Amino acid sequence: MGIQEHERKMYRPLRRAGFEVTPDAVPDGTMPFVFGYRPEDIVGCFSHRHETPRLVERLNEDWYNLAVSGLLDRRREFLVLLPYGTHTHQAVLHKQYQHYGRRAAPEVWTRARLLDRWDIMGWGAASAFLGIRAGHPGFGMVALDSSVYISCSTGEVGVDVVAVAHPARSENILQYLEWYANWDYPRADKELQKRVAVWLAGRAPGALSSSDR
Repeated sequence: MGIQEHERKMYRPLRRAGFEVTPDAVPDGTMPFVFGYRPEDIVGCFSHRHETPRLVERLNEDWYNLAVSGLLDRRREFLVLLPYGTHTHQAVLHKQYQHYGRRAAPEVWTRARLLDRWDIMGWGAASAFLGIRAGHPGFGMVALDSSVYISCSTGEVGVDVVAVAHPARSENILQYLEWYANWDYPRADKELQKRVAVWLAGRAPGALSSSDR
């Protein structure tokens, strides 16, 4: 897939939402995806029901309050999970519901910088790369140093956002990744399983777990 197609189909809509994408610039050693965290891993969260007045504005405000506490570095850079190629988030969700009956994690970390003007929960969600429509976001983001992970999901009642500290040190997350890497299921994402297995194998001996923080 060429650079021009990426620019037209993905980077331009994301820029409109306030993201400047830097291709092929993910720090080495970043965990492939984050899943399996439990309440003890969560260091911040908020929820808003769909009927909340000024929903998009409230979601943006609360996301930013979480983001400045650790997600964004001094250049306002971070990593965001995006589907492979130029497939939209909505298309990936449809495929995942068909195959698994639940939402699985998007596949690829992409480096991005938050611009001065942004609207993640409105334009971002409406772009279909960070949700399915304005006010119905869905995404995963992690700090460049992997110190904070933020997950956003839309359910039947409202929107839920959680922040997880040091996901690569969480025993709960590591146990889930180990299970996923060895999940014997015909429709599992074999490439992602391989990447998870490689990442787990490459972790430094004696790496800290959540109980060592």
